[in-house]
Amino acid sequence: MDKTKKILTKILLYFVEIFVIVVSIFPILWVIASSFKTNGEILSSPLALPSSLSFEPYIHLFQEYNFPVYFLNSLLAAGISTFVSLLFYAMGGYVIAKFRFPGRGLLFALFTVTLLVPGHSRTQPIFSLITQLNLYDSIWGVTVVYLSAGMAMSIFVLKAGFMAIPASLDEAAGLEGCGFFRTFWSINLPLAKSALSTAGILMFLGNWNEYYFASLLTVSDTQRTLPIALAFFTSEFSYNYTSLFAALTVVVLPGIILYAFAQEQVQASVVSSGVKG
Repeated sequence: MDKTKKILTKILLYFVEIFVIVVSIFPILWVIASSFKTNGEILSSPLALPSSLSFEPYIHLFQEYNFPVYFLNSLLAAGISTFVSLLFYAMGGYVIAKFRFPGRGLLFALFTVTLLVPGHSRTQPIFSLITQLNLYDSIWGVTVVYLSAGMAMSIFVLKAGFMAIPASLDEAAGLEGCGFFRTFWSINLPLAKSALSTAGILMFLGNWNEYYFASLLTVSDTQRTLPIALAFFTSEFSYNYTSLFAALTVVVLPGIILYAFAQEQVQASVVSSGVKG
């Protein structure tokens, strides 16, 4: 009886897992497959596979529109902001995790509580700051705003990652004459690569898909990011489903590829956060 119960439980778990995977992956695969279909195929047989693999919709996007510019703008804004902010957040997470000082707990709580602050509530001060810096309608103004995105989440993940590193390594480094920066840069930072990968990927994807501030701070076509361009294409391609799905694929696919390459690091960081955090 117990053996039968275990088998039924496993079957139920597998069924739930398969169901969740199908529900999560099917819409993405459907969009990608539909980008290779004609409008007629999409309307007549939406669930069927494309009759041929034609890259004409993608060629049309990059030749007739400023998609290379949009792509580069998104890459610059998301990539540079993620790299710079990750370096500073790593320093903050390292200090909070490894050193005891007055106000340490309060400082970490203040970082964490920013998760409860809606992003839209910062619209006026951010808009005023970017205007005063003469960065309005510039991709660099968007990049400056993205520097603070994901701060609370990154500090939380990185703190857990640095706490998982044995303190004995820091003590050994001190005995060998390593200073603060050498201990941080040469010992702790390489060992916290899982936490760094997780925080970096989450920040990059958040910045890559961000729409509100990108639309608020830019008006020129040459300064648009991919989400802004996609919003315009949604109305322009309202009846051209092939081009619309091709544009969606260009926006979504880089994040999927990035996560696919770094999923092991992300999973290791999640396990470390659950055990040591």
